[in-house]
Amino acid sequence: MKNNIIGRKVEKKILNEVSVSGHSEFVAIYGRRRVGKTYLVRETFSNRITFELSGLANASTKEQLLNFCLTLKKTIGEELKTPQNWLEAFSQLIEFLEKSNEKRKILFFDEMPWMDTPRSGFITALEHFWNGWASARKDIVLIVCGSATSWIINNLINNHGGLHNRITHTIHLKPFTLSECEQYFKWRRIDINHYQIAEIFMIVGGIPFYLSKIEKGLSISQNIDCMFFNENATLKNEFTNLYAALFRNSDDYVKIIEALGKKGKGLLRSEIALISKISTGGGFTKILQDLEYCGFIRKYRTPNKNKRNTLYQLIDSYSLFYFKFIQKNEYNDEQFWTNSIDTPLRSSWSGYAFEMLALQNIVEIKKALGISGIQSSVAAWRSETSAPAAQIDLVINRKDGIINLLEIKYCNKQFSISKDYEENLQNKILAFKTETGTRKAVHLLMFTTFGLNKNKYSGIVQKELTLADLFNNGTI
Repeated sequence: MKNNIIGRKVEKKILNEVSVSGHSEFVAIYGRRRVGKTYLVRETFSNRITFELSGLANASTKEQLLNFCLTLKKTIGEELKTPQNWLEAFSQLIEFLEKSNEKRKILFFDEMPWMDTPRSGFITALEHFWNGWASARKDIVLIVCGSATSWIINNLINNHGGLHNRITHTIHLKPFTLSECEQYFKWRRIDINHYQIAEIFMIVGGIPFYLSKIEKGLSISQNIDCMFFNENATLKNEFTNLYAALFRNSDDYVKIIEALGKKGKGLLRSEIALISKISTGGGFTKILQDLEYCGFIRKYRTPNKNKRNTLYQLIDSYSLFYFKFIQKNEYNDEQFWTNSIDTPLRSSWSGYAFEMLALQNIVEIKKALGISGIQSSVAAWRSETSAPAAQIDLVINRKDGIINLLEIKYCNKQFSISKDYEENLQNKILAFKTETGTRKAVHLLMFTTFGLNKNKYSGIVQKELTLADLFNNGTI
């Protein structure tokens, strides 16, 4: 196996095991668009894939079947009759596989959700292929993936029909962590420090495709200008393409994303419906579920709140950056990101973007705190009574009787706690204890870029985390 797959240790282990197991395997891989699903499979199996088919975006059933025929024809090297339906297509595939001399026949269906066009009978044919033929053998490895995560989950993983419990392995491919971003840039021999990696992460998250657009020899600001603000910017139309490729009838999905983009800490279901002007119902619920499955949003409840107070929050870094700087395109400056360094506009964005970085790396934060094995929930919190309203960036509510209140500060040097800020922190802690009525111990933590400047006010902080702790994956 090649060594140019960054991270993905668990995922690689699963794929390596299914390639040598003594029975047929059905593997479903899902994850956000651009996260590297296709790359993982191709790099893992290299030239060992017996048959690979990729679905066509926005194509009819007839076009999908023709694509299948042409792909199989190229694989076999013989003329084939275009199948009239998917049952016939899978029959042709079976005929080819039964003649194959390969010990393990690895089949890779990429972007499978696109193949399931309306009234195509695709799922029925897939069920027949697996249940009626492949599962009875010992040499088939069927790997399917798609960016339309909800389709993979609903039609394969949670299938209640013929494919119920037929998936042998499930892989949820997630964006890179900060540490994996660092590994990626080292692999590409791009000299970049933790602070610069964090800035990139705050803009595009840990999405490998976006990270691949960073060019050696340019500053981070120059790279961002080339990606988003230049006349020929490589990701200028990414937002439209992103949601359109994932969801049929994507307009309502975008309306909900836009609504959530206006409220950093999140909105109630009723508030989303009001802002987006979409009626609540089954379709509305499905959109929220789809967006959550794909990793664009999350839902959470603040301490001592019931289910009716569930908040939905946009957490996709790229979408947040798009709404803040790209959507209106009012700057008309091809070097906007370079020219906006040290401006109030950048400062106001960076504070919240750094909070999102922390949320997206919460697993690494828990590792650094040494609480990975302790069950906990993560939320933001805002006072309903104090004036001005006190708020906590992240609350880690732990099962071991402790609540961590995490203050997050983005700064290009060590952060100093002033007398006024210490009083502000005291008020936040008091308001949180009073309004939640918690009996747990409340510990104030701080997460900063370069740590705290130790002074007579810094003692209020019980533990501190720095950006480096998230790269080290160590404990403090």
